[in-house]
Amino acid sequence: MFRKILSLKEPLTCEKWDCNCTFNRQRSCCCAANDLFDLEDSTYMRIKNLWMGISTLKYSVMELSESYKVAFTASMDPGKYRSTGGCFGIFSTNVPVPYSKVMLNEGYGYNPVMGVFTAPRAGVYVFSATVASAVDTRDRLYHQIQMMLNYEVVASVWENNREDPEDSATQTAVLKLERGDQVYMKLMFGRKICRHMDHNVFSGYMLYPKTEYTE
Repeated sequence: MFRKILSLKEPLTCEKWDCNCTFNRQRSCCCAANDLFDLEDSTYMRIKNLWMGISTLKYSVMELSESYKVAFTASMDPGKYRSTGGCFGIFSTNVPVPYSKVMLNEGYGYNPVMGVFTAPRAGVYVFSATVASAVDTRDRLYHQIQMMLNYEVVASVWENNREDPEDSATQTAVLKLERGDQVYMKLMFGRKICRHMDHNVFSGYMLYPKTEYTE
């Protein structure tokens, strides 16, 4: 058999490689050591930066999730209306409804004395109000309660008939609030709600906060 002898006619350009290592210790990885060290350092820095980014995101998410904890639920207290025959009203002017029996007040945005929710921060909120009233069969079921955003009516529940001695209804509204905006329920003058006072419930919660990404 004949072996073909190969020869290199041009000089070998080693560049950053160790030529002595290449030709004398071919089974070793020392020839690529410098590149491997550079790759290791580069990988370490990338992982370090990625970890720092994850840590920053973690605390941002925690801060954001804490701001989600805004929710309240309150009802009217029947014990406060025994002296008025179990009724709230009639008044000569519009009056905020005092839902004084608080079951939940996460974030303390709801004031049970005034019956008013004040937004602790800007965002989109969901509010719901159930109105229930009952009268004698000879009396007229006559009430109107409005959901107010500051001085603007956003929803309303009303009843005016002699055919049904008791009734209830629920309104839900999704509102975009700025910090300090107030939401409350208002009983219209000349009207009343009676009995089943604990069935009159006002509740709300933050759907999501306002950020630079929600504009």
